[in-house]
Amino acid sequence: MNNSSISILSLFLAFLVGCGKTDTSLQTPLPEKGIPVKVISLNSGSFSSSISASGTFSTKDETVLSFKVGGIISKINVQEGDVVKKGQILATLDLTEVQAGLTQSKLAYEKALRDYERVGRLYRDSVATLEQYQNSKTAVDIAEQQLKTVEFNLSYAQIRATQNGFVLRKFVNPGQQVTSGAPILQINGANQGNWVLQATVNDQNWSTISIGDSAYLFPSNSNDTIPGKIIRKSQAADPVTGAYWVEVSPTKQDQLKLASGMFGKVIIMPSQKIDGWQIPYESLLDAQGTVGFVFVTDDGKHARKIQVGLGKISSESVQVLSGLENHKNLIVSGSAYLTDGSPIQLVNP
Repeated sequence: MNNSSISILSLFLAFLVGCGKTDTSLQTPLPEKGIPVKVISLNSGSFSSSISASGTFSTKDETVLSFKVGGIISKINVQEGDVVKKGQILATLDLTEVQAGLTQSKLAYEKALRDYERVGRLYRDSVATLEQYQNSKTAVDIAEQQLKTVEFNLSYAQIRATQNGFVLRKFVNPGQQVTSGAPILQINGANQGNWVLQATVNDQNWSTISIGDSAYLFPSNSNDTIPGKIIRKSQAADPVTGAYWVEVSPTKQDQLKLASGMFGKVIIMPSQKIDGWQIPYESLLDAQGTVGFVFVTDDGKHARKIQVGLGKISSESVQVLSGLENHKNLIVSGSAYLTDGSPIQLVNP
């Protein structure tokens, strides 16, 4: 290869190298393309919404009856559902043991009384001391009180109806051994009215309900709507379920076709208003219980995922009780494509 050929080849290679270089000083960065989203302005306010709950009907005068003393049940004179009259004997214990205790107490009292009389004569004859005389008097008093106790317990060895009504439950059967205070029968005065629905609510709903709030009752045996109001609310959670209960009383008690233990629903209209935000249902993400997540934007350029506290949730809207303070805009569409910090592009609705 001659020198002229080498020179031409060198020039050609230099040309190719020069064409492959670019001037970095002339390059401009491409703008960051955001994910299209729609937003709404966040404005807090006060709102009140109905609370749905369920429970069972009962009467305010339900009573659980028991024996004051323990023993073996001799008779139970009623069955569940039977109508009872006030003073009617419903159940009795086997009185053999109680009668034996009564006889023993009577004998002890009689002996103490004889000893007291004998010591009294000796004291008057200056044979017995004053202390002996006083001790014998104390023994009489003790024996007398013990006799009264046994007689009182004997009167409670049978159960009588405390009111007109009917038997709700029978807990035991004849022949069973029961202890003092064990439940034997449950009766109520449903024939006299005074119906209530005891419904359970969560702690959040409980805090918004006040005594006197209006409500609507829906018994399971009919399509009737019964107006009512809140008359009581628990002051502690149920230790087993963790729920709170409220009692709703029908405004009119007459001509109600209800039965104790009947299932019913209630819609409560709280008078107390809640401060918070009402947001579209589709803007809520990953909701679990009273906690959920939403996307917001404060600069209009980036999305932020934040945790919020939830209130009532419906198919159209969600009540947010906390978490949206100091935020301007809520992202209501496009959230499925976002992560925390994603660039966004606002789209006019």
